[in-house]
Amino acid sequence: MIKKIVFLLHLPPPVHGSSMVGQFIKESNLINTRFETKYIDLGTSKTIDEIGKNPFGKILRYLSIVFQSFKQLLVYKPDLIYLAITAKGFGFYKDVVIVFLVKCFRIPLVLHFHNKGVHTKQDKKFDDFLYRKVFKNTKVILLSKYLYYDIKKYVNESDVYYCANGIPAIEKDIVSKSIKNEIPKLLFLSNLIESKGVIVLLKALKILATKSVDFTCNFVGGEGDISKDIFTEKVKELQLEKQVFYLGKKYNSDKTIIFNNSDIFVLPSYNDCFPLVLLEASQFGLPMVATLEGAIPEIIEDGINGFLVTQKNVEDLAEKLEVLISNSALRNSMGMAAKQKYEQSYTLKQFENNLLNILKSIDKKKKV
Repeated sequence: MIKKIVFLLHLPPPVHGSSMVGQFIKESNLINTRFETKYIDLGTSKTIDEIGKNPFGKILRYLSIVFQSFKQLLVYKPDLIYLAITAKGFGFYKDVVIVFLVKCFRIPLVLHFHNKGVHTKQDKKFDDFLYRKVFKNTKVILLSKYLYYDIKKYVNESDVYYCANGIPAIEKDIVSKSIKNEIPKLLFLSNLIESKGVIVLLKALKILATKSVDFTCNFVGGEGDISKDIFTEKVKELQLEKQVFYLGKKYNSDKTIIFNNSDIFVLPSYNDCFPLVLLEASQFGLPMVATLEGAIPEIIEDGINGFLVTQKNVEDLAEKLEVLISNSALRNSMGMAAKQKYEQSYTLKQFENNLLNILKSIDKKKKV
């Protein structure tokens, strides 16, 4: 019987999807009362700005992670290791050391993927060799069935569990119920990263402006590979200064105000897994327009609680946005459907229950 679990996962800071889920697990009374638990933070960067910098500090932190893992395996002697593994690249190579360490101790291992990309590296001989070793006799947790294709080469679906992320419920009285704006306000909330579809969205907004469609669009988030200056220049180039505004980072009550004052949420990403921000938008009853990417088609049912568009398709994105901008009744019905789906499928309580049931199921399979 599984009594003791060591969780190796990402914790904030910095704040991102995987670290937030890690924090939810660490703070879960449900998990921590069912099992004896230990937690090791896999993060080697303490701020977003530090990512890609300070290699010496990162090496020291990584060595500390490996030492902590070895100590827990040797002294604590857990019944199960949970690892929030990185799918590819240097992060994967770092995690492989921990996987091999666990396998040396012959302790059952479950890998929880909050990202994807295995299939992009599986044809490289070295990566293929490592993947085969890592996945052998190992259970896997994925965020959605839409992501199974990524590891299909290495893992039978009978060894895969599906556990959608969830986020804490907000107080109902802080959510505005009314239609907000005579001129619809669009919201993009993510860091200014090209793969999140920033430039694609700006080009789609240019099409709407050329057609004299009335709208405004707020971009909220930190600077990424697109700086504030680059963003501002692109807005000027497309002559969108009267419609598009960059508001920087927003947190807590300021973030709530932004959601409450928005009418449509848009995220035309072409590199995502399971964006928590879509769950946030759903909480506030916003209809969503996003891409056929990762697990997004599980969160957004096309034509029900939003629209799905093909990646990097500016015309398709502009068309779907125009449909919502011009139809307040459709925005209302889709927004209500989004909120209902969040309450049915994506609360933090549901995530905790699903994860607990998975861990208990692994326990039963061990006995067999």
